[in-house]
Amino acid sequence: MSTAPRQNRRRSGFLLGFGLVALLLASGVSYFADSSPDGLEAVARQGCTVVETAQGEQLRGECIAQSTTEHALDSSPLADYTLGGNEALTGAAGAIGFAATLAVAGGLFWLLRQRGAERD
Repeated sequence: MSTAPRQNRRRSGFLLGFGLVALLLASGVSYFADSSPDGLEAVARQGCTVVETAQGEQLRGECIAQSTTEHALDSSPLADYTLGGNEALTGAAGAIGFAATLAVAGGLFWLLRQRGAERD
């Protein structure tokens, strides 16, 4: 009796469990994503003060960050760790990001595995 089917079942179970845990973590931990500036952005803002205006946030003073522009994908549906700008759907944005990463990585692994099998 071959042990290959049993090993494949165990491997599939492990990968399914791993994927489920990763999905739950991506959905849950997404709510802890910090919207405050990271280290690089904080350093670029040194010398400026942030002022809230009717048009949004503006920088006053002398700093490197004054010459920055909005990111090209700033208005995308998954911008700022949210789904469509709704902060209540941050977990959904994390789950979508996980699924997209899994799809790209899985596709690359499958493609590279197929190439390796052709060489052998």
